[in-house]
Amino acid sequence: MKRLAVIIGLVFLSSCASTPPRDYEPEPGARYITASWYGKDFHGRPTSSGERYDMYGFTAAHKTMKFGTRLRVTNPANDKSVDVTVNDRGPFIWGRDLDLSYGAARQIGFAEIGVGKVKIEDLGRNMLYAKRVPFEPSVTVATALTVQVGSFIEESNALRLKKGLEFEYNDVFVTAVSLNGKKYHRVRIGEFSTYDSAYVFARKLADEGYSTLIMAKD
Repeated sequence: MKRLAVIIGLVFLSSCASTPPRDYEPEPGARYITASWYGKDFHGRPTSSGERYDMYGFTAAHKTMKFGTRLRVTNPANDKSVDVTVNDRGPFIWGRDLDLSYGAARQIGFAEIGVGKVKIEDLGRNMLYAKRVPFEPSVTVATALTVQVGSFIEESNALRLKKGLEFEYNDVFVTAVSLNGKKYHRVRIGEFSTYDSAYVFARKLADEGYSTLIMAKD
């Protein structure tokens, strides 16, 4: 009997260990992901959407979600929540799904944790982030076209945007040009033989929230 009781006890402990904590059971319309946060090293720098990063704001970076996507992020350790808007690309570290602004992380008591599980719920999208493709008939005469997504004086900003685009797109490259004594680093994607094909691609990027410009490929 004593041996049987020990076996039953071991089975019980084993089943308990394999059962996820109740706090982490997804609710309908919600899911759990790994989040981190980023702060002062990026404060004031341009995000992938073109906005300046405000470390004290309530924003987030995600690898593929359209800019303007609104999320309710909950820290399951204390049940505190914050609503954020996706306006950047990241995180760039493998195994992490969402980068919160410092302000959002602090709001839910996550700033001290650094990395951990959070619950996210989709609240819809702010469609003001969706952009239009400017019409430039002058580029239709070019033999090869490309879609420009950003232009920066600081090369590090261009390389960060390039890295964010590469989560989803191939053939992302940076070219440099000097204008009025200043050097600009242009982030571009692809090569297109017709304006129509370039426009279809640029329209997809613009709907995601990127600023686009169809240009002749240098």
